[in-house]
Amino acid sequence: MPITEFLARNAAHYGDEIALVEVNPEIRELETKKPDWKEMSLVERNLHSGYRKTLTWHAFDEQANQFAHLLLQNGAARNTKVALLMMNCIEWLPIYFGALKAGTIVVPMNFRYSSDEIAYCLELADVDILIFGPEFTGRMNAVQEQIHLRLQLFVGEPWERPVYAKPYATLAAKCSPKPLPVTLHDEDAAAIYFSSGTTGFPKAILHNHRALVCACEVEWQHHSQTHDDVFLCIPPLYHTGAKMHWFGSLLSGGRAVLLRGTQSRWILETASWEGATVVWLLVPWAQDILDALDSGELKLEDYDLEGWRLMHIGAQPVPPSLIKRWKQRFPTHAYDTNYGLSESIGPGCVHLGVENIHKVGAIGVAGYGWQTEIIDEQGCPVPQGEVGELSVKGHGVMLAYYKDPEATAAVLQDGWLHTGDMARQDADGFIYLVDRKKDVIITGGENLYPVQIEDFLRAHPAIKDVAVIGLNDLRLGEIAAAIIEVKPGMACTKEDIAAFCGDLPRYKRPRKIIFAPVPRNATGKIEKPKLRAQYAGGSVVAAQVEG
Repeated sequence: MPITEFLARNAAHYGDEIALVEVNPEIRELETKKPDWKEMSLVERNLHSGYRKTLTWHAFDEQANQFAHLLLQNGAARNTKVALLMMNCIEWLPIYFGALKAGTIVVPMNFRYSSDEIAYCLELADVDILIFGPEFTGRMNAVQEQIHLRLQLFVGEPWERPVYAKPYATLAAKCSPKPLPVTLHDEDAAAIYFSSGTTGFPKAILHNHRALVCACEVEWQHHSQTHDDVFLCIPPLYHTGAKMHWFGSLLSGGRAVLLRGTQSRWILETASWEGATVVWLLVPWAQDILDALDSGELKLEDYDLEGWRLMHIGAQPVPPSLIKRWKQRFPTHAYDTNYGLSESIGPGCVHLGVENIHKVGAIGVAGYGWQTEIIDEQGCPVPQGEVGELSVKGHGVMLAYYKDPEATAAVLQDGWLHTGDMARQDADGFIYLVDRKKDVIITGGENLYPVQIEDFLRAHPAIKDVAVIGLNDLRLGEIAAAIIEVKPGMACTKEDIAAFCGDLPRYKRPRKIIFAPVPRNATGKIEKPKLRAQYAGGSVVAAQVEG
């Protein structure tokens, strides 16, 4: 059945219960002269300030129905493309589900896109209707002459609305909250997601309704969400990683909290006050929380985190040293890591499993309902322990790169998705990521896998983050360069790094050291194209470690 049926079911079974909570700490920060927030009940805080908004399952379903009716009244038909360009907010998911209920194809867009990227993606996905928030008015103003849309809807205060956009809230409120007479099937196209852009300009990834349901089932099977669980959602909803983890709450009818902000204090406060039981973090946020606890900036005794049962991480390789530190601070937490791509409807095609923490460092085994293979350049399985390309197969594999048959054919073969990630499998069947295929550095004929070097360097006590890229070299072809972000208040020199790398084989040691911030995108992935553009402009001398 289509994923929209889960929403209708929850509205029928749990109608008056809270489905979604939006928490905006920036608003609360303006209330510093008010009574002590910690001593106030949730109801008191809700009444005292607009920082916390809630939505019941019944209202969630009705708002989705209203938006679906609004789309149909404005000429939308089956497979019309409807784009969402919004920050995480309480309107986001009802709008997303409304587009699905109308039989249209929903197109979530990255809130970090520049105006040119917005115009490019709208054209690439053949978007006909766009709904956007006030944060994007400037960028939308800049592209009005480039884009050709049937309708633009604005989610925000009336005085903020640009003249070319119509008011979403006013128009939707006039529409019926009743279900629509639109029949959806598993094989119907449902959504277009854009690749993260870490390897180039975004591609449009087309999924059907069966893939969305697959994500629900996989997440629920892996993390056993119950109706009593509270999921703290921090990553952006436009990305498959955040929303597909929330799909476990959709299946169980559990409450979700959308936190607008990533400060460590805000995460712990919200987890404490909202009674979060499941929290999904990105590596930088987990590191920041641990660093704040280690420095004394935050103290665990100030928070009630007794109900927090599961911390899981995805979207990028997870340093084993990070999880060791986390378990020291939070020994009762179950831990899981999830691997996936937007092309495989986000996380879960490979997962570690909470029972396998002894295998931290691996991404895990094939997820629920998934198959995996590690293959060579000819598509044949490699011997156990050897490095090859990870390939996955399951109901969550994309239909295609929209309007790009050549790119589709390059990665989809006989139902198998070639991920572009290099991996190996140990004797117990656990898969370890080695690196992105395009990120492999070939130096003097030897393959270097940057993730392995990055994991090694992250064990240095002064290193907060690190990225390893290849730089051109006249003699060796390429050399490894390490961009190192040092922890605040700590010192580190190139000599320190050279000494620390003494345990690495000589050919794996970075030949160039650069102390600088490590850029990551909204889903936590290192933006290596940006680093290459910045640092790979010319040849370098490989005879010594340079600072």
